Amino acid sequence: MDASWLKPISEVKYLAVDNAYRYRAILRYFYTQHERMRQYLFPEEVYAFLKQHDEFRDYTEDDLQQDLDQLVKWKNLIARQETTHIRTIEEFKKKRFRYQCSPYTVEIERMIRTLEQLGDSFGGSLEKTRFDRLYTSLVRIETIIKNGFAEKRDEMNQVWEETFDYFKKIIQNSADYIAYLNSENMEEQMMSDAFLVYKEKFTAYLRDFILALQKTSMQIEKLLEDLQEEEVRQFVHHVVDYQMTIPRWEDLSLTREQMVEERMETWRSLKEWFLGRNGHDSELAFLQKQTNEAIRRITRVVQRLGERHHHFRSRKKDYLYLAQWFSKLDSLEDAHKLSSVVFGCFHTKHLVTDNDATEDMYRDIWEEAPSEWTVKPRVRHYQEKKKPEAMMDHEEKKKQTMKEFLQQKQQEEEELKQLIQHDKIVLRDLPTVASHIRKTLLSWIAKAMTREDRVVKTEIGWKVKIVKKDDSFIELHAEDGTMIMPNYEIHFLESREELVSGA
Repeated sequence: MDASWLKPISEVKYLAVDNAYRYRAILRYFYTQHERMRQYLFPEEVYAFLKQHDEFRDYTEDDLQQDLDQLVKWKNLIARQETTHIRTIEEFKKKRFRYQCSPYTVEIERMIRTLEQLGDSFGGSLEKTRFDRLYTSLVRIETIIKNGFAEKRDEMNQVWEETFDYFKKIIQNSADYIAYLNSENMEEQMMSDAFLVYKEKFTAYLRDFILALQKTSMQIEKLLEDLQEEEVRQFVHHVVDYQMTIPRWEDLSLTREQMVEERMETWRSLKEWFLGRNGHDSELAFLQKQTNEAIRRITRVVQRLGERHHHFRSRKKDYLYLAQWFSKLDSLEDAHKLSSVVFGCFHTKHLVTDNDATEDMYRDIWEEAPSEWTVKPRVRHYQEKKKPEAMMDHEEKKKQTMKEFLQQKQQEEEELKQLIQHDKIVLRDLPTVASHIRKTLLSWIAKAMTREDRVVKTEIGWKVKIVKKDDSFIELHAEDGTMIMPNYEIHFLESREELVSGA
């Protein structure tokens, strides 16, 4: 843990003290002028600005000087004595100062401005073009590495900065927008009738983002897998060499190797965000799930709103049409029959039992065996008698179940290996296979169809590629039936000997 994490930050004290409104007004004016490239201000300028507002009607120059001294003490302002145009010794003794806001203050005020514009709701967006820009920057890094680092160091530094600027914006904006979709305010807006007007825009926006994300993310993943860490480290060395030529006093505390390692950690974070770490899903996959869930939630809300509108819809015309039916009948008995069909039986009693011996909907009730229903007494303090039971240890049963499951998976793997001929499975030539083998093969095909390169890693650990030989159709025979499907072949990117040795 860095020691700088533990020290107090005096620069933020002005936000939560008794006279915070005075300090905030002063520093906001300094920040505004700083953005206009005016670095140093005299107290007279600050005082003239404050006196323009009613809140500072009784504010004096002595009050301003005390506030400026306090802000200097908190390191929000930097005081510099004005020594030019001094005409007398008395003027020099008065120590006329100019003031400049510190870098901490600039960043704090910039953050406050952002928070003020944000309001009570989350911002952010799901911009599909940022992934394209990130991919373009990564391609430039790969090109520079392949060309033997022939580019100038300032160009490499610019590419590196642009890459992680895009990456940070993707993380921040996507996290904020997902939080906005899951916020309580958004939930309330979804339940209003006005949301029906925007639901098409929301779903189209999210759907386009998902399509662009799936297209570009696969390219980024492939590029990140191809880039070796040592090559990236050499690139980072050139970036650090350029950054060390920029004179900054505070950077002297870090050695060259520390700066390189710091940027390599940033690179690893980028890879983990797209590729995952230690078998866990990546943040990219999590973003896809959250976006898909938002689309499903919007669809459910729209469906509920539609049902609610249908529920409150006037059925006056329907009842008038039924009334014409009843008026054309000749007898009351016929009217009762029509009523039983339209409205059902009145004052029916329902008997509840636990008998679920059959699921045949055409089986009559008298064909079922009778069941018993225990009637419990309706008293307040009635409780069923319970016998104390011993806690059973099911550890051996769990081990046996796990053992049987592993044996089943091992047997399934062996059956699949028997189908491999010349490092591929030709579905046209397969004999009648077991139903679980058919399900496994179809699951591989379904997963591969979602990827552009048709390559997928199976749950067994094999890397396979689905190849469509032609436009004809074949028959896949299984124990539970015959399936007509396109003429696919499953190619293994590892040889059969490697699969057998890996087992």
